[in-house]
Amino acid sequence: MANLPWIEKYRPATLDELVSHKDIIDTIKRYMSLGELPHLLFYGPAGTGKTSTILALAKQMYTPSEMRGCVLELNASDDRGIGIVRDEIQTFVSTQTLHKKGVKLIILDEADAMTTDAQNALRRIIEQYTATARFCFICNYLSKIIPAVQSRCTRFRFGPLSNEQMMPRLQYVIEKESVQIDQEGKKAILQLANGDMRRALNILQSTHMASGSVNEASVYECVGHPSKTDVKTIINVLLNENFTVASQTLSTLKTTKGYALADILTELHRYVHKIDFPSEIRIHLLIKMADIENRLANGATEKLQLSSLISAFQKARQVESS
Repeated sequence: MANLPWIEKYRPATLDELVSHKDIIDTIKRYMSLGELPHLLFYGPAGTGKTSTILALAKQMYTPSEMRGCVLELNASDDRGIGIVRDEIQTFVSTQTLHKKGVKLIILDEADAMTTDAQNALRRIIEQYTATARFCFICNYLSKIIPAVQSRCTRFRFGPLSNEQMMPRLQYVIEKESVQIDQEGKKAILQLANGDMRRALNILQSTHMASGSVNEASVYECVGHPSKTDVKTIINVLLNENFTVASQTLSTLKTTKGYALADILTELHRYVHKIDFPSEIRIHLLIKMADIENRLANGATEKLQLSSLISAFQKARQVESS
């Protein structure tokens, strides 16, 4: 246990340990108490408790000795083409287990990575073995699951966790691991995690291992995300300096601190909403920043997109002064 990553070491073992989505957990508990568990489809952003929920459910349904024979878990690292569906999954659901009468559980994590052919092949298996097996599909993007599979499952959306939901679990890990951390450090972790509990624990562990003491500065330095001080510097340069000075200053800052332009855009987006710009200027900047983010996602060079960002603010200044 000592060598495990904290995300695995402190993964909830029971449904009662899960920190959020109380309505979903209560519904699943009710299904279990009635013995009427349907096929499940969990979807939503990463780190919101989808896999933890189904694993906790499996641990409550089966004893440790029954888990091997009654639970099949496949994720994106496994080959999940049509051959696996026809062979491994069908073989698993069609064989009887010596341990327990009742249903088997097949967990298909990151199901949105499955091919359309494999999903189509699953339709018949789901119907054929409903008496002896339950499927749980877990994905980030519901649109990548074919409608025929969606209609056979009860869907639950796992939204991003709020800071109020994440803080108690984060505090629990901090106390268990005796982490030296101040209040600003906690706030920085929660802001960077953006509702992702897994990311919050990874940032906490990485910063603790790298710096010993966890504070706002060490968190931002460990993650490589622009600090608040640097973001204020960037905003000041974009709003007050000419193109040449702004280009030189921001290029130097990016190189020395190793910041990604996508991370700078994320922080600038927050400030653009906070600063009291006229509506037309705010709209202009948001459209330009969205275009830049899209081009970066499609593989455009950061140097050229940084110039585009500076140009957008230069244009906004000209509109405001005219």
